[in-house]
Amino acid sequence: MGKKEEEDIIRIAKKMDKMAQKKNGAGALDLLKELRTVPMTLELLQSTRIGMSVNAIRKQSTDEEVTSLAKSLIKSWKKLLDEPGGGDKADEKRKEQTTPVSPSQGSPEAKEESSSSNSSNKSESADVTPNTLINTFPRAPSTSDSIRLKCREMLSNALQTGDDYIAIGADCDELGAQIEECIFQEFKNTDMKYKNRVRSRISNLKDMKNPNLRRTVLCGSVTPERMAKMTAEEMASDELKEMRKNLTKEAVRDHQMATTGGTQTDLFTCGKCKGKSCTYTQVQTRSADEPMTTFVFCNQCGNRWKFC
Repeated sequence: MGKKEEEDIIRIAKKMDKMAQKKNGAGALDLLKELRTVPMTLELLQSTRIGMSVNAIRKQSTDEEVTSLAKSLIKSWKKLLDEPGGGDKADEKRKEQTTPVSPSQGSPEAKEESSSSNSSNKSESADVTPNTLINTFPRAPSTSDSIRLKCREMLSNALQTGDDYIAIGADCDELGAQIEECIFQEFKNTDMKYKNRVRSRISNLKDMKNPNLRRTVLCGSVTPERMAKMTAEEMASDELKEMRKNLTKEAVRDHQMATTGGTQTDLFTCGKCKGKSCTYTQVQTRSADEPMTTFVFCNQCGNRWKFC
């Protein structure tokens, strides 16, 4: 695919990102129609991340025509992942571009030998590493255990929340299997501890308010082994981390962590009266490696609730 097509897609993606940030979808329909005329390839999909931009516009827009066209584009791009060897094409091209050329390769004999060798290597690579984003990790061994298979399926579905996996081109089934394998190797059985660990991974990966966690796993920035062992605090969304940070700052500043009355704050909104005048206390109700549980009391209506 030519450089012009890639530049056009990047230009459209930047405009869409600005629209999504400003929550103003004016002109999005024209951009989507223009995008529909561009012959899309898996390589372009991965290099431009256009799928994320289109999905952001789909979520922000209230125009049915815009959301319908965005869904149609994403659906058509998803088919690129289902093509045989689709996940290998971009990786093979990068390998060709980065392979050093020695002086001896200039002769016809060397070129023929090199061509034969490259063809053989590509064939072997396609058999061993069907996805470019997880080829640095060992593939998960197969299992016939029904509980483990179900957990792998649920982890894969959680990774497919939203449309990020389409733009990134990740093999969610394999990633889910790798995460489950790491969890199983830690507990060596499928008891309640194993199930709770799997359940917490699924819950956090499916959290629509925490897309960064899902993206880092799909991109390979967070390895399956790391994802299998992350604590609740480490997996928390940026918003929740900031909330906890502010709560800690308030508690330290007011020196009221151990007092009966608790700490005054306006960071919470009461679900009953919608007031913000609240008092909270924090108690370690779970194991030491888990975050503290926050109990909130509304000073206006007396409503009490737990914030985990």
